[in-house]
Formats: sequence, C-alpha cells, structure tokens
Amino acid sequence: MALFERDTNIYTDRDALREDYQPEELVGRSDELDTYQAALQPVINGEQPDNIFLYGKTGVGKTAASRYLLAHLREDAAQFDDIDLTVAMLNCDGLTSSYQVATRLVNEFRDETNQISTTGYPRASVYEMLWSEFEEAAGTILVVLDEVDHLEDDSILYQLPRARANGNLETAKIGIIGISNDFSFRDDLSPKVRSSLCEQEIHFPAYDANDLRQILSQRANVAFHDDVLADEVIPLCAAYGAKDAGDARQSLDLLMSAGDMAREAGTETVTADHVEAGRDELERGRIQEGIGGLTEHGHLVLYALVTLDLEGDTPVRSRDVRPRYTRFAELANRDPLVPRRMRDHLSELAMLGIISVTERNEGRRGGTYREYALDLDPALVLSALEETVESVGIHDSVMDFVDIDPREVVTDGENATLTEY
Repeated sequence: MALFERDTNIYTDRDALREDYQPEELVGRSDELDTYQAALQPVINGEQPDNIFLYGKTGVGKTAASRYLLAHLREDAAQFDDIDLTVAMLNCDGLTSSYQVATRLVNEFRDETNQISTTGYPRASVYEMLWSEFEEAAGTILVVLDEVDHLEDDSILYQLPRARANGNLETAKIGIIGISNDFSFRDDLSPKVRSSLCEQEIHFPAYDANDLRQILSQRANVAFHDDVLADEVIPLCAAYGAKDAGDARQSLDLLMSAGDMAREAGTETVTADHVEAGRDELERGRIQEGIGGLTEHGHLVLYALVTLDLEGDTPVRSRDVRPRYTRFAELANRDPLVPRRMRDHLSELAMLGIISVTERNEGRRGGTYREYALDLDPALVLSALEETVESVGIHDSVMDFVDIDPREVVTDGENATLTEY
C-alpha cells in the first residue's frame, strides 16, 4: 500500500493560486494596463523606448502587469523584422548598489562559462563590459529593475538612460522599467538622475474588494473543482484582502490556506470556517516571521508596547514607552538605547505593520508628535515574543496570554511577576 496517494477532491491545479502563476488575462487593472501599454508602444514603432516607473504597495499587480505586457510585447515584436527586442529582468532585493546591478546585467547577457564575479572589478570596467554586451545584443533592450528602491545609490539610473548620449552605445536602444513599493523613491534621486530618466510614472492603487473578487474568481476557476467553494468563501477572502491594504497576494494566500485546511480535514467543500482558520494560521506565520527578524531591543520595545496596550494606555507617545522599555532592558541585562534609537525601533515596527502610528499636531503650544498602538492580536505577538518574556519576566497585563509558569521566571533575583513600571 502506498504511503502517499494523490488527493484530488479539492484542487484541480493548486499552483494557479501561487504568485508566479501567469493568467491568460489580467483582471482588475484595465486602466493601468492601458497606460502601461501606451508607454511601451515606442518599442513596436522601432523608436527609442521610454523609461517607465511603476509605483504602488506590495501585491497590487505591478510585477504581474509587467510580466503580462512584456510577454505580449516579445510575441508581437517578433512579427517585425526590424525589431530585435531583449528584456532583462532583475529583482533588486539583496542588491544594494548600482555596481551589483551592473555585474548582474553583464552576466544576464553572457553564457554560464563566461560569468564575472560581483566584486573585484573597477566600476568603469564593469560598465565597459555592460556596454559591450548591449552593443553585441543590439536592437532594443528593456532593463526591468523590480524593487528598485532597494538600491542605495542611483548611478545605474544615470548611466543607462545616458549611454547613447555619452557615446557608450551606437546601435542598442536602452529603456528602463523601474518597479517600486516606495512612493517617495523618485524624490530621493539626485537631480541629475531625475533629469536623465524623464520617466513616465504609473501608479497602481490598492485593490478594492470588487477587484479582489474578480482576481480570486479567475484563479479559483482554474484551481478548484466545480462546486468545491462555498458561496461565501471568495467574498470573505476578498474582504479580508481589501482590509489588509488591498494586497492580492494575501488574498490568494488566504484562499489557498482555506483550501489546504479543507483538504487536511478531509472535507469536500471549502467553507467560511476554513477561511477563518486559514487566516489565523497565516497571521501567526507572518507575525512570527516579522518579529523574528527584529533585534533584541526591537523585541524589548515591542514587549513594552504590548503591556501598555493591554493596560489600555495606547495610543502612546514614545516618551511614555521609554520608562517601561528601559526597565525591561535592565531586567534583560541590556543597556537601554538612547531615545532616538528606541524611536527607530518603533518606526521599524510600524513599517512592518506590527504597530500603528498616528501623527498628532497640537499647534504652536503642543507641537507635532507621534502616537503608537499595537495593530495585531496581543496573543499572537506574545507567542512570538516568548524568549523575550522569559528573559524579562511576566508583566501582570500579559498573565492571561502566556503559558509560562511565573514561578519559573526569575526577575531581579526573585520569583515574581512584573508590576512596578
């Protein structure tokens, strides 16, 4: 008897719910696709391509739209004898410098036996190799830089658009497509780079619930057997996705998680209960991952804010978080950070979506300041902070949320819970 057998009661093609699945048609982005297609039109006309920058939060279709349109652009360009199109697509996550991007681009155009290392070459030499590869490829070259806001310098964004004007290229025509989650990325570029790019900007807003229902329905038709999904499943997944910043990836992950829950339970229908269970599971995983990447002081700042939240003292200013954070740091045998560095950790927590931040303006007398509050389930956060709770001690406010026996926690040399801060 086989130990593993195929389970085909729920899914027909589970991979259709994954991020890298490319549907035959993109739904929910008709206006953005029209603008994007128009910006790519010079390629088909045999003209110098425009530089295009896409802006929008994670999961709003920027990369999916690029893959979709560029696939069609390659196919359509192949019908014209005078168009030789090459597309080089790089994800800049993990690449912090223009030098690293340039070496990666060189290797994109070379075979595996002629790759260069990412260190050891003068920058000028790397660019010379890049121009040589571009000239050999000739034709039109589109360089797609996904998550371009990860770059700490903008040299590559100056060099590529000006390569022909500077005499580095004669035949190749270069266009840049930059994809960024950071709406302020362009503002941080140097004036000469902004002038060189002369880019077209396309903004991708967050999906609303109707958009997400279209996307989920399209994928579900491929992924699931007929009549497997209860009527409320897709609207519920879409509603949660719209609430969580309009992120299609999160909605698709939730639908897959619900399907997996139903499959593991051996049922033949995916219901709202499976969606709720799947959401709890995903939320727990995201919190564990986000908090796990924080430093020890980030954990201490978060633990301080959790206790204040459970006492009903949030939203709270950083100056009111500091006394408790300082005490927790001392109990963990760590030197407290200066106030500015502690605020940096609060900003990081807000960026990760673990806490919320609100700007307050009290006018001339009170000035402008920020208030912070926990934005996630305290039980899930404390579960991810288990080691911190053990090292600091159990605050009275969290007694109902932790499984640690307070008699086993030693604080200040005594067996006690923490109350006085």
